Amino acid sequence: MKFVLAPDSFKESMTAKEAALAMEKGIRKVFPDADCRIVPMADGGEGTVESLVRLTKGSMIQTEVLGPLGKKIIANYGVTGEGDTAVIEMATASGLELLKPEERNPLLTTTYGTGQLIKHALDMGAKRFLIGIGGSATNDGGVGMLQALGVSFKDHKGEELSFGGGTLQQLATIDISGLDPRISKITIDVACDVTNPLVGKNGASAIFGPQKGASPEMVDVLDQNLAHYANIIKQELGIDIVDTEGSGAAGGLGAGLLAFLNARLKKGVDLVIEYTGFEEIVKDADYVFTGEGSIDDQTLYGKTAYGVATVAQKYDVPVIAFAGRIGDGVQPLYDHGFTAIVGILKEATSLKAALEGGEHNLAYAAENICRVLRINEGKNS
Repeated sequence: MKFVLAPDSFKESMTAKEAALAMEKGIRKVFPDADCRIVPMADGGEGTVESLVRLTKGSMIQTEVLGPLGKKIIANYGVTGEGDTAVIEMATASGLELLKPEERNPLLTTTYGTGQLIKHALDMGAKRFLIGIGGSATNDGGVGMLQALGVSFKDHKGEELSFGGGTLQQLATIDISGLDPRISKITIDVACDVTNPLVGKNGASAIFGPQKGASPEMVDVLDQNLAHYANIIKQELGIDIVDTEGSGAAGGLGAGLLAFLNARLKKGVDLVIEYTGFEEIVKDADYVFTGEGSIDDQTLYGKTAYGVATVAQKYDVPVIAFAGRIGDGVQPLYDHGFTAIVGILKEATSLKAALEGGEHNLAYAAENICRVLRINEGKNS
C-alpha cells in the first residue's frame, strides 16, 4: 500500500516534516510494510523552503543581508536539488518576526535584504525563483528590494531615496538601466494568497499596516506614499499597477515584483504542488494523508489541505485530513476531494497540552484510521 503523507505544519506544535513523520509512525503500527512517501507541504509561507529543499534533496544557503531596519543579519534561502531553483521566504530577511514589537515602524522598514537574497542566489547560478512574501515587516512597495538589484529611485534633488515607506512621497524619477541584467533571463514565481490592491481601503497600508506598527495617521501617510509611487511608475515605465490584484501584498512588494521583475503571482500551495511534482507522486497512491492545525470554512480558499485534496481528487485517491481543530463550515470540503476530516485530540485539554502533545496525538489518530482501513483492505483481499 502506498501512502502519500502531505501535511502542512501544525502551527506552534509540529513542522510539516514532523507531522508527516508522526503520520508514518501511526501507519506502520498497522501496515509495517507500507510505502510511505513523505511530502511535507506548505502554502508559500513559513516552512516552504524546508519542504522543497527536503523533498528535492537540496541545500540551505546562508548569507549576510540588511534586516528590516538596515542592520546586518544572517538570512537563509534554499536551493533545490537540481541546483538552478532558489526558494526564498522574504520574511527571513525582511520579516516582522525579526523585530521587537517596539521596533515595528513601516515608515522605516525596508525590503533591501530580500533583494540581496535574490542577488546572492543569482550569483549562485539560480535561474528559477519561488519567493514567499508572507510575514513582511515592510510597506515600501518593494523599493528596497529593487535598490539591491540595481534600480535607482531618486528625489527632486537627484539623491537616492533612503529606506522605508515614509520616503516614497519624495520619489521623482526611476532609473531601471542598472537593474541586474540576469533578471531578464530568469523566472520568478511569487507565492501570494492575498488579492489586495496597492492602495485604498483594502490596500497594503490599510489592511496590513497596523500589524506592522502603523498608527491610523501612519496608515494614511503610507497609503498616500504608495499612491504616489504607483503614479511615478505609471509615468516613468508606462505600467499601471495600482489596482492589480496582489499588488498590495507584503506592503506593496507584490507591486514591485510585478512591475519591475515580471513576476507571476499565484496561490502558494499551487506553486508548492508544481515545484514538488506532487501530481506524479500522488497519481498511483492508495491513500493521501494531509492536515494542519485548523481546518474550517477558510480551508476551501486555497489552504494547503485543500490544494492537496484537489490534486488527489483528479486521480480518485482518498484523502484523510487531520486537524488539531475542526471549525464550522467544513461540509463543502467533502465535495472537493476530502474523504474524511479527523480531529486528533483524544480528550478535552488545555491549548498548551494540545500543542505539546501534537506528534503523539497525530500518530495515534493515524493509527486508528489505519485500523479502519485494514478492515476494508481485508474485505477486498
